[in-house]
Amino acid sequence: MLRILKMAAIAGTMATTAAAQVNLTSNTAGAGTTVALTATALVEYASERGIANIQLKDGQTGTNYFQLLAEGKIDIANGPFILPFFMSRGVGPYASLGKETGAELGANIQLLYPYTLSVFTLYAYDAKGISGWDDLEGRKILNGPPRGGAVTNSRGLVQLFAGLKPDEDYESVTVNWNQAAAVVIDGTADAAVMPVMFPGPRVTRIGAGGAMTMYSLPKDTYESEAAQKLLNKPGSVAFEIPVSEVLASLGDGWTVVSEDDTFRGMATTGGDFVNKSMDEEVAYGLTKAHIENLDNIKASAPFMATLNFGVLDPAVAGLCGANAVKFHPGSVRAWEEAGYDVPDCAKP
Repeated sequence: MLRILKMAAIAGTMATTAAAQVNLTSNTAGAGTTVALTATALVEYASERGIANIQLKDGQTGTNYFQLLAEGKIDIANGPFILPFFMSRGVGPYASLGKETGAELGANIQLLYPYTLSVFTLYAYDAKGISGWDDLEGRKILNGPPRGGAVTNSRGLVQLFAGLKPDEDYESVTVNWNQAAAVVIDGTADAAVMPVMFPGPRVTRIGAGGAMTMYSLPKDTYESEAAQKLLNKPGSVAFEIPVSEVLASLGDGWTVVSEDDTFRGMATTGGDFVNKSMDEEVAYGLTKAHIENLDNIKASAPFMATLNFGVLDPAVAGLCGANAVKFHPGSVRAWEEAGYDVPDCAKP
């Protein structure tokens, strides 16, 4: 009799856990990227804890799925802060929405947790004979996908640090993410101004094709008021790391050029986002699962440990200021319960 009662209790507990789960949909970018690895981790940890069953679709375009998130057509999305910023103003890839609709939709996006996505820099095969940022005129430069925050950032960096406009002073090459490595390897692009990780799958693949050089942002321009404004706009922060660390991560076959021992770039910041209508307990559970698995997430790929997971400092995470995205209330509760200070300017 006791055995029967015990089994009934277990069955009841399992039923309660199953009932507590919700079905969520999530979109992310290409497999192997920071956002894709983070999204995959959330699927696993949410399922293990009985928080939610998340149906994840990767290889998607951020400009598209951020609008789906804002419209409530999906539940979770991740990527750079620049896209909600553009949406909230109805500009850039969201210009067709108009300012009023863009503002309404942008306000629907809230944050679970921030992190650094990647770092924009210039790199090229040595065989191309490129000497640096001052040698890009007339070249074919890979700027990223045809639409989205990456191509906007890339072209902005070339314009500021090289003084060149796309398709006037150089040929702008744009391809989907899954073709980005190929166009450098086959010589279609002479150089790339693209986001990288240290080490990331794209540069690792490209680097296997021959000797390459990566160029730090020129120090004098980097320290100028105009550059700091660009580098610290919504969705990015100025980034510095010792050249020795970059070289150690890239391995043999790479040269890193800088005026001193510091490598300078522009870090893209963002995170995992939800629609503000998400139930507070669900958002709390998802964020708590992320926080309690930070060490596992950092160990999921060689570059993940360098991407500031668990850092809420606005200067590092790109929070506050012109970035209007706020944390979800459930997320705030999870971070504060774990002993973190959530910036007041990022609270809803």
